[in-house]
Amino acid sequence: MEIYHGTGPGPITPDGCAVDYYATLAAGGEPGLIHAAVPPGAAILELGAGAGRITRPLLELGHEVVAVDESPEMLAHITGAETVCSPIQSLALSRTFDLVLLMSFVVETADDDLRAAFLDTCRRHVADDGCVILQRKPPEWYDTVRPSERRTGDGGTVRMKDISRPGPGLLKATMEYVVGERRWTHTFVSRRLDDDRLGRELGRAGLTLSGFLDGDREWVRAVPR
Repeated sequence: MEIYHGTGPGPITPDGCAVDYYATLAAGGEPGLIHAAVPPGAAILELGAGAGRITRPLLELGHEVVAVDESPEMLAHITGAETVCSPIQSLALSRTFDLVLLMSFVVETADDDLRAAFLDTCRRHVADDGCVILQRKPPEWYDTVRPSERRTGDGGTVRMKDISRPGPGLLKATMEYVVGERRWTHTFVSRRLDDDRLGRELGRAGLTLSGFLDGDREWVRAVPR
């Protein structure tokens, strides 16, 4: 089963993301949420930084950020931060960070071995007194999600369509993004991670689930064991 597939103009990353589309995106409330969860000036390792949507605001909030992505085309959009072109699973820097950040639901990959490697990377790079922040969909979202469409502030359209459930705990869907005459799609398969399963997988990586940054339990905080 193909886990990721992307289409549309411009470069497409190995996990199906459209670089030109991601470069148009602005941050919402995520940087403030992250900033409030760590000490002022914390050193942050951002895994899967993309085109820097979150990197830029974190820099403006006074953090040192090392932005990691496997796409050089994505990283070319980032200025002001150190960038490292590498897959998350094979990253091996010779330093640790106050915060390791793994956003954009990357941890919910349907590839269980890949997710374990992602969490191992988080543990390798977090300081003993630091923390890891993960973003996942609340588990109940997998039971209730339906096709949807919304307009964006710049007049674009975002659609979620072709939803199916190819196996226990799995969800397959296609995101469609339209900006003017440009159209991209991103098809993905993700795995539901309830609190118990996530806790076990964090434990195998040497991490402990220590709480949530929000009431929806989308933003997960973990610390070294």
